[in-house]
Amino acid sequence: MGSSHLPQQLKFTTSDSCDRIKDEFQLLQAQYHSLKLECDKLASEKSEMQRHYVMYYEMSYGLNIEMHKQAEIVKRLNGICAQVLPYLSQEHQQQVLGAIERAKQVTAPELNSIIRQQLQAHQLSQLQALALPLTPLPVGLQPPSLPAVSAGTGLLSLSALGSQAHLSKEDKNGHDGDTHQEDDGEKSD
Repeated sequence: MGSSHLPQQLKFTTSDSCDRIKDEFQLLQAQYHSLKLECDKLASEKSEMQRHYVMYYEMSYGLNIEMHKQAEIVKRLNGICAQVLPYLSQEHQQQVLGAIERAKQVTAPELNSIIRQQLQAHQLSQLQALALPLTPLPVGLQPPSLPAVSAGTGLLSLSALGSQAHLSKEDKNGHDGDTHQEDDGEKSD
């Protein structure tokens, strides 16, 4: 009886072992699948981060080029002012020197205010462009569309808008109500 019970017990143990191995294999397979999904997710996040990195690098490079361009423009305009200044009367020389010094003293809040104003004006012009086609357009005429703006060009244009606004503010502050006559008799801005 002991010898006949042994093969049955061995079969039971082998069957149990196979079931346990099968369960463990399924558990490991589920873990592998879960880790593979996580790995795929991380790989896609990595590629997305690399794409963002390239985009920010391009924006940074573009802004750096724009900054150097603006610095070169400022240097050239300073040279022009230095060449023209001796030809002005003493009174006008003092006014121009004062305006130049005021222009050099730009503060961060002023820049933020200028950028905010330009951004609002830009957004307003976009909204107005969208609101234009209230009546049906003639056949063959396309409605105006907004230009595509990427992050890089958006910042560059914002930089340009900020510098233009600052220059126009300097002009307004520099003249303080007095008008200069050009050779042809028109007022200068």
